Amino acid sequence: MTTVFAETALMEEGWRENVLVTVGRDGVIVSVSPDDRASAAGADHRAAVLLPAPVNLHSHAFQRAMAGLTESRGPDKRDSFWTWRRLMYRFLERLRPEHVEAIAALVQMEMLEAGYAGLVEFHYLHHQADGTPYDDVAELSRRIAFAAAETGMGLTLLPVLYQVGGCDGRSLGAGQIRFGNDLDRFGRLLDGAEDAVTGLPADCGTGVAPHSLRAVTREALKEAVTLRRDRPLHLHVAEQMAEVEEVEATWGARPMAWLLNNHEVDGRWCLIHATQMEPRETEAMAASGAVAGLCPITESSLGDGIFDGVRYRESGGRFGIGSDSNIRISLSEELRTLEYSQRLRDRGRAVLAEQRRSAGRVLFEEAALGGAQAAGRNSGRIAPGKLADMIALDGNALDLAGRTGDRILDAFIFAGDDRWVRDVWSAGRHMVREGRHVARDRIRANYLKTTAELEDAL
Repeated sequence: MTTVFAETALMEEGWRENVLVTVGRDGVIVSVSPDDRASAAGADHRAAVLLPAPVNLHSHAFQRAMAGLTESRGPDKRDSFWTWRRLMYRFLERLRPEHVEAIAALVQMEMLEAGYAGLVEFHYLHHQADGTPYDDVAELSRRIAFAAAETGMGLTLLPVLYQVGGCDGRSLGAGQIRFGNDLDRFGRLLDGAEDAVTGLPADCGTGVAPHSLRAVTREALKEAVTLRRDRPLHLHVAEQMAEVEEVEATWGARPMAWLLNNHEVDGRWCLIHATQMEPRETEAMAASGAVAGLCPITESSLGDGIFDGVRYRESGGRFGIGSDSNIRISLSEELRTLEYSQRLRDRGRAVLAEQRRSAGRVLFEEAALGGAQAAGRNSGRIAPGKLADMIALDGNALDLAGRTGDRILDAFIFAGDDRWVRDVWSAGRHMVREGRHVARDRIRANYLKTTAELEDAL
């Protein structure tokens, strides 16, 4: 058993003081005892503020090595998501398996240091640069799992089904051939990814990810949603207007409307971005029980647009947070950017706040719950029977002085940053201590070696 004593902790029923959390060897919380000041002296660890640690529900790990390399104007009159994508394709042509592993380890380490305990890796880089599969079709999936073994991250690995270059069924272009699989090979890939994850702790798992309506056929999507019915299913949807227009022209309806009319979208689904939706689509998506996978920093970087968070929350929708392109990995900034985008659009303040919960608390609690659902992970709360995914904040942070209750989260999200994160447990694994990952030096050294080899890729 491991015990953590918190002066203040956010629990399912709200804020409590002098809380003793007992964690079993399997990483599951055995008991939570509020108002237990007497146990402070004997606890294994002590925290000023203890929070449930969210899951990062959407990541493309390899893009982390592109950070800062795509901010110059190209030959096009106006840069966009699509010009950025061409640069990304050029970059990934250089990546070898050892590069993928080193980058993924750094990404997972930075996520843990930012306060995430779990990760959903939307993994679509599968083959060699010319499209030839590796001898082990799941070679690069195994590299993501190897990284998780090193970092202690609670991993949900989603092999991505990617078949065609657009809604018209055109063949994959030169930049996309590393992604492509037919259904038969995808089945073998999924088996291999599951085998890779069996070597990780029991809280790790897999799921299925048809990339998007523009990258899979109707027939393949129908088959894909039947795979691993007990595991999460994620899909990009309605990120860019050009995507919406292409789907509508070819499939006869806007992406979200088409999905809801043709598939039983439910709580197993996580729909990523959804930044280009009409009000009725937003309301219908909320009613489905699916999780909206929001990546505010990346959506800002790529000019995707603003998710209609106010309407979605008023309709009962659940959301989670991801770092997507990983150009900046910051839990507090993702949440802040989500709220601020709503304020800019609606010209208001504290727009996601509720009568009895501040904006910071709504953002944090709902992201923790939505991320857990999207990952198929038994987390999101500090409660008996849940995985011990927990964050300890620095009680000496200047802007935490005198703050109690919801104002703790308001200060963390709107005045602070991830430097306030002192300790992180992922399923009871104490991977971040005093703000640093336990394997930080080795992981950074491997990453720097990789970036030196890739420095002329763009």
